[in-house]
Amino acid sequence: MILVTGATGQFGAKAVEHLLKKGVNPKGISVLVRDATKAISLKEKGIHIKEGDYTDHGSMVEAFIGVDKLLLVSSNNREAIENRTLHHKNVIKAAKEAKVNHIVYTSFVRKAGFENSAIADFQNSHVETENCLKESGIDYTILQNGIYAEMILAFVGDKVAENESILFPAEEGKASWVLREELAEAAAYVLTTEDHKNKTYSLTNTESIGFNTIAQDISEVLNKKVKYTSPDINEFKAIMEKAGVPEMYIGMFTMWGTALAEQTMDKEDDTLSNFLNRKPTSVRQFITKVYS
Repeated sequence: MILVTGATGQFGAKAVEHLLKKGVNPKGISVLVRDATKAISLKEKGIHIKEGDYTDHGSMVEAFIGVDKLLLVSSNNREAIENRTLHHKNVIKAAKEAKVNHIVYTSFVRKAGFENSAIADFQNSHVETENCLKESGIDYTILQNGIYAEMILAFVGDKVAENESILFPAEEGKASWVLREELAEAAAYVLTTEDHKNKTYSLTNTESIGFNTIAQDISEVLNKKVKYTSPDINEFKAIMEKAGVPEMYIGMFTMWGTALAEQTMDKEDDTLSNFLNRKPTSVRQFITKVYS
């Protein structure tokens, strides 16, 4: 039995989809969801629906009984980072009590010096979870996923074609962008193949791309010149405030833009290519599909 947490979320849903594509019998798949009414389509396919919550220990223990492999999709809690870390630890504790054999955890790409980056708190949450998992005694596989290519759309804004400009404080920083879909496919691969116990994988693209290149790629697809500008942080915040962007989003854009400028996520690796048995979708291919 394979159980996928967060199965009605974007990553978890794709992971289930790829398990089915790989020929896993629906009766051999369980999902943990907070609201069973949102998982009716999965139930109709023959998948076991387990209702539970990362904060409800008892519901998780009950859901995890009989599970061999568990895909722990990292919590998307938008409150304090500490909440997310606690959620993960709760899952691991419940899995141990239920005697789960193997946990596959979706972590995040990490480079030396991450402790001093703009996303240090976010990274530390994953580090704490990884350490808790290693200390649990349960066999584990850690997937250090690259930054989603889909985030490019948020960073460039929905009016990039209209304004013919990208305003983002990432300077010349690059990242090894990957599609969420392909990372979910890789997770399904790990769950359905052998020799992954107690291993950590870096799942990124084979080339790192910065926003100058992204602007060039969008320009080619739109057949118009899109200019990339990287203002300093204070100027960027002032522009966003004047435009009426909510403070929460200004903070998020500033944090990720700074982290990109710090080269925190430009780690290139071919492991994902090996798992997919093909090259991951490039940023150029992604942009062409989106903007054409």
